[in-house]
Amino acid sequence: MGAAIQFFRGVDEPVVPDIRMTRSRDGMTGQASFVFEQPNALAPETMGDITGMFMVDEEGELTTRNVNARFVNGVASALEATYTWKSEADFERFMRFAERYAASHELGFSES
Repeated sequence: MGAAIQFFRGVDEPVVPDIRMTRSRDGMTGQASFVFEQPNALAPETMGDITGMFMVDEEGELTTRNVNARFVNGVASALEATYTWKSEADFERFMRFAERYAASHELGFSES
């Protein structure tokens, strides 16, 4: 099983996000910011109440409720989500998900 991101349970979002991460100096806390440009979750035929972003892999699910739509001329054009971790264990779990997601979507990783 690969890793997937969902806005509606059971429906994988095919649009791959731009992901940026920040960590505190001690590495204990941090966050990952996701930006999905023109995601399927915003398509009129699928528009429903988005209650969160679910990152699903073989270990289970990571969830964030911090999801916002970005509007251009009154039309939702992107979804922005932020996942926050508060411990080294949470960070390591997120990174395992990120590695699986990258592998299943043929993505690379770069530090900038």
